[in-house]
Amino acid sequence: MIDIDQIVKKLKNAKQPQSDFVKLMDSFEDPYLVLIACILSLRTNDRTTYPATLRMLELGRTPQDFAKCDPAVLEKAIYPVGFYANKAKQIVELSKELVEKYNSKVPDSIEELIKFKGVGRKTANLVLSEGFHKPAICVDVHVHRIFNRIGYVCTKNPEETEFALREKLPVKHWIDINSLLVTHGQNVCKPIKPQCANCPIKDQCQKVNC
Repeated sequence: MIDIDQIVKKLKNAKQPQSDFVKLMDSFEDPYLVLIACILSLRTNDRTTYPATLRMLELGRTPQDFAKCDPAVLEKAIYPVGFYANKAKQIVELSKELVEKYNSKVPDSIEELIKFKGVGRKTANLVLSEGFHKPAICVDVHVHRIFNRIGYVCTKNPEETEFALREKLPVKHWIDINSLLVTHGQNVCKPIKPQCANCPIKDQCQKVNC
């Protein structure tokens, strides 16, 4: 039987190196910064997203800043993240909406967050957990892959995984689980050729579809 408390404890004790982007996201206290950085990260690896986020932050750090930003200028700053032109336009439009309809404050519920164009449950959950420190389960490809691989859930996609974890994963682990599993997935439990011999939780892993 899988002991999720032991898994979380061992991953924390393993102290695997975090990517610069994960460290940056963990350092943000402003939900807005979490939101726009997460938008940049979609379908883009951390090595590309990190410097692009830093360049973006040189242009501003508030909804008011980006609501009046020229999308072409933002495009240039965030290139070469995936879909950079669409993301630049999305961030400007989202920022305008925040200023005009939300008094420049990011809403703190999934239901409101997913109303913004291009914001899905993954992004909304990350904003809640990292930006508001509210219990929320952000499921990306790493979280989905690892929880299925170790046999903790059996799901077909990240959204199914989120709802399965909401039923099974103790709430005390919701906020930490994303950064823990992203780091573990980048270092050890990779999509192809996972480094099982070096895995701190190999005694808990059922190696499903591995």
